[in-house]
This record gives sequence, C-alpha cells and structure tokens, in this order.
Amino acid sequence: MKLQDLLYGVTIQELVGKTDRSIHALNFDSRKIEKDDVFFAIVGTAVDAHTYIGQTIGMGAAVIVCEVLPENIDSEVTYVKVQNSSVALGIMSGNFFGNPSASLKLIGITGTNGKTTIATILFKLFKDLGYKTGLLSTVENYIHDVVVPATHTTPNPIALNALLKEMVNAGCDYCFMEVSSHAVSQHRIEGLTFAGGVFSNLTHDHLDFHKTFDSYLKAKKAFFDGLPKSAFALTNIDDKNGMVMLQNTKAHKKTYALKQLADFKAKIIENQFSGLHLDIDNEDVYFKLVGSFNAYNLLAVYGTAILLEQDKLKVLTLLSRLSGAEGRFDYITSADHIIGIVDYAHTPDAVQNVLSTIANIRKGTEQVITVIGCGGDRDKTKRPIMAQVACDWSDKVILTSDNPRTEDPQSIITEMEAGVSPTNKRKTISILDRKEAIKTACHLAQSGDIILVAGKGHEKYQEINGVRNHFDDKELLMEQLNP
Repeated sequence: MKLQDLLYGVTIQELVGKTDRSIHALNFDSRKIEKDDVFFAIVGTAVDAHTYIGQTIGMGAAVIVCEVLPENIDSEVTYVKVQNSSVALGIMSGNFFGNPSASLKLIGITGTNGKTTIATILFKLFKDLGYKTGLLSTVENYIHDVVVPATHTTPNPIALNALLKEMVNAGCDYCFMEVSSHAVSQHRIEGLTFAGGVFSNLTHDHLDFHKTFDSYLKAKKAFFDGLPKSAFALTNIDDKNGMVMLQNTKAHKKTYALKQLADFKAKIIENQFSGLHLDIDNEDVYFKLVGSFNAYNLLAVYGTAILLEQDKLKVLTLLSRLSGAEGRFDYITSADHIIGIVDYAHTPDAVQNVLSTIANIRKGTEQVITVIGCGGDRDKTKRPIMAQVACDWSDKVILTSDNPRTEDPQSIITEMEAGVSPTNKRKTISILDRKEAIKTACHLAQSGDIILVAGKGHEKYQEINGVRNHFDDKELLMEQLNP
C-alpha cells in the first residue's frame, strides 16, 4: 500500500519527504521495525518513543510519524508530523487494513461492570440467530467459531484492525466489542466505524490511570461523543451517569431501565440460584443468569438486538437458553449442598452487586463466606472499600492475594484491612496464599453455606513479581468441594 493512501483522514501538521512510496507494515514498537515500515513515535506514560527514531531508521523504517520532528532529517525517510501519534496510528491502521469496521456492524459496549457479559451474550445470541459473528472481549476473542486469545480488554489499533479484517474475510456480519476507558483515552478505537454503543454503568475503578472519577467518566463519554449519526447509543438510565453519556452524541438516543420509564423496560419477578424470572417488554421470560445486575445485562442485550432489527420473540426465546460469560457469577454445588461462586468482581460496586444478589436469594440460615483480594499496581484507593463491602455483606471474610504483580502481597492486604471496622474484625481473617484461603473457606463451610471467591473470575493465572503461574479459582473450588 502507498503512504499517500494510508494518510487519508490524518490531520498533518508538517510533511517532509515523498508520499508515493510503498509501505511494508505499521509499527509502534521500535524493536520490531523492518524495512519500509512506518514507525509511530508515541509519547507514553513511561517512555517517549521519539528517542528511538534514529534507531528505527537504522533498522529500515521508511516513514516516521511523530509529534516533534527530529533535528537531523534523513533525506531517504518521510516524516509526518501530527498533533497526536496515537490518533494517527488508529486512523492509519484502519486504512492499512481497508477500514474493516465499516464492512460489518460493530457494536461497542462500555461501562465499569457488565461489559464482558453483555458482549459475550450478544455474540452467542447473534450466532444462534444464524449470523456469522465476532467477539472482542476481556476473556477471549472470537472470529465466529475460531478462538483468538485476548491480552487486553481492547487490543492496540493494529491488532484490532487486523482482527476485524479477519472477521470481514470470514464473512462476519456483526462484531460485539468491549470498549475500555483505557482504549478511549489511548485512542485505540480511533478511526473505527461503530454501528452502536451500549453503556452499562459507572462506578469506582481505574483511578490509578485516570486519577479522578471525572476523568474516568469523560473517557467513557468520549466514546458516545464520537458515534456517528447512523449509529444508536443505548444507555442505562437507572445509573446516575447514564444520561450524561448521551449529552453530546449524534447517535440515536435509546434507554433501558428496571426502575423507571425507558425505551426498554424490565421487572424482576423472581431471582433464584436457578435463574431470573423477568417481565421484559411485557413478556414473561425465565433466564439462566442470576441477579439484578444480570437483569440489566439481559435488558441491554435485548435492547441492542431490537435496535439491530431482530425479531422480539425469537430474541427472547434464544436469550432464555443462554448462559453468561465465564467467571461471572459462575457457580457450582457440592454433594453436601455447599454453593461455590466464582466472580470477576474487582470493584466495590461489583462486589456489592454479587453479595446483594446472594443476600436476596439466601434463605437466611446459611453463612456467606467471601474470599477476596485486590490487584497489585492498580488503584489503591478502592482496597479498604472492597474489604469494607465484603465484610458488611458476608458472615465470614478471608482477605487474600489477587494478582500482586510487582507489589508486596502483605502490603496490599494491610491496606484492605484498614477498611475493616472494629465490629467486623471478629469475622475477618487474612491468609496471604490464595490457594490456602480458598481451601480454608471450603473447610469452614457447612451444608447450605455459600462461598464467594471474588476478583479473578475467568483468569487462569496468578501474577506474582511479573511471573504468571497457573491458577484457576473455579478449578480449585471444584477440587475442594467435590474431592
């Protein structure tokens, strides 16, 4: 492909060199540059890639996209000066792969909690409706029946457009994609054409990256601000920030809710471990998913399907048969009727959602035992709140390690312990080793009790000092409850 074609849609501040040259590949990693590549000099939080421009030219880079032109200009190289290299990367990645997002219906799902469940159920639903479908999620990516491992909630623009191109080549009609706040802030979705956007909710998370809640909110809102007129914007108006998302969008505005009038409305009739009984759009339906938070997720899925012009009764019939995403209120029952639940809940609100769901279902005599930790190198402010919520909603709490990453696991637990009130100390113990913590919970449980293992959900590893070791909460729980 010629550079001049790649630059379509890019706002160029200064251009040095020729544009009628063939390009081999795009790259923002200076270590992977090959002959005739375009190198994007991106200013990161830790490293400014402008310092590697000379190195990449020596490796064969033909084009440099940068925010500051180097002092020494190589006459054999083309330099494209832009305001933001990350924005240019997104637009040029789309051009390089033939703008695949415009060749299928791409739906983005954003919010703090529920993204994975909504995206996954939409993917399963549209497959069952007979469409070839793609999924881009935290758990894994799918090109219809082909699994592609997920490394980030939203991949970088080159990987993202490459995946979308594969979906188009495979004949996919739809792609359902989680859109993280990081992806918006880092311009990973720049240049994509969305047919719709869905907002689930907004609670305390990622303040290690965004610093303030307002900045986090604006990142989510920016996704809706960028939707085209041809798209729809579907929001949860029971969330206090739901309508904020729609303030400046050009897309068709639609709403869903459990507690007030909305375009898509549902009412919980019954909520049991066996599933949800809902009145959804004046239809009585039983679903396999559990909890009021899943009532919202199901309503978001239903609303999206109707906005994509699917048949109402067919959608509800197929939805009633579907299970949720792996590691989201994923539960097993032992021979002596102990219930074990694994959930990805890693924010205060998500933990409360799961525990309040358990509280609504329990009969009152059984114990709720919660095993919970907090990730290292992430938002520290939520640690004491997570412990407080767990204690307020549980009979026994075991504080343990999550993914400590490069932090001292004991220091993380100590910060969590700060949120345990004097009255809750008697029902709280701290066990550094996550495996021992889960084993202890199982030994403490008696017939009828409920064990919640929160935080890691679908993850099959535990990261300690940069090393990922195999660790599966559900696998361990099953071994202990059904030896």
